Amino acid sequence: MKKVLVLGAYGQIARIVEDRILKEQPDVELTLFLRNSNRLSDLGKKDNVTLIEGDINDYEAVDAAMKGQDLAYVAFVDHDSNNVMTKNIVKAMKENKVERVVESSLLGLYNEVPGEYGRWNYSMVKSGLDAAINADKLLSESGLTYTTLRFPWLNDRDEVKYSITHKDEEYVGVSGSRQSMADVIVKIIADPTYLENDSVGIADAATQGEDRPVY
Repeated sequence: MKKVLVLGAYGQIARIVEDRILKEQPDVELTLFLRNSNRLSDLGKKDNVTLIEGDINDYEAVDAAMKGQDLAYVAFVDHDSNNVMTKNIVKAMKENKVERVVESSLLGLYNEVPGEYGRWNYSMVKSGLDAAINADKLLSESGLTYTTLRFPWLNDRDEVKYSITHKDEEYVGVSGSRQSMADVIVKIIADPTYLENDSVGIADAATQGEDRPVY
């Protein structure tokens, strides 16, 4: 069995991922880490799901949850100026010899979003941007096999429709569905070599050229 830890397991994208994994990948055991485990009590009844209640800023809790895992998926974006969350995760993974990590982030880390939309996006995210940039740097320099997911502005459309850009490429698109973001994570869990050691932008290419999010 492949063991996957989801940190921030009650997030909207995380819940889509969890539902799909339970339906599509029966060889996966999920450990779901969240502040209030009662929120996922129905999933906790399943044989291949373990619920852990804890705070991602508490190293001891993260370390305990990381034991025996094969892959960690971080459903939070690290907006903390001290990057406590990412530092805790990297340290716990190294201590427990867990190699594969997937962490959520946002578009604009490398000034890769063009035009008016790029200017507007920067004005909206700049307060947390330095922390997100440093979290990505911590992952890339950690020695772990990592993927940073640079999400666009999200919508709740049912469609799975996206294109992927890489760290040295201009971001394509302005928005995308949560279903699409989850699809990338599900693919990485199925094949951990997919998008390894990369920072990827994910968005619906059909929204390219818009100057505001598409809902």
